[in-house]
Amino acid sequence: MDNDLYGHMNNVVHYSLFDTAVNGWLIEQGVLDIHAGGQIGLVVETGCRYHAELAFPDKVNAGIRVGRLGGSSVRYEVGLFRNDEDSAAAEGFFVHVYVDRQTRRPKPLNADLRAALEPLVR
Repeated sequence: MDNDLYGHMNNVVHYSLFDTAVNGWLIEQGVLDIHAGGQIGLVVETGCRYHAELAFPDKVNAGIRVGRLGGSSVRYEVGLFRNDEDSAAAEGFFVHVYVDRQTRRPKPLNADLRAALEPLVR
């Protein structure tokens, strides 16, 4: 399903991998509870630059960093690397605005989330 009719990874899969890399890291750090957390991140902007093709069954490694850490928003930047290559096959970003789960209104980043993200600021 990952490869499209041209034989390479469809661009929507890149965005899915960006989301999985960031949310997986946040869950591992213990700062994202996708089921019951009071604060969640909503995507308000995305982008991607493609440098080389990826295709199943390539092994894809993701590297993440924080391009901007705001009061209630974070710009995540993600590189996708094919197999053991040193250059990114794709570089993407997305901006999360953190909101209250119930009201969906912006909410300042909680202290634990901010502390986990600060080492990733570029």
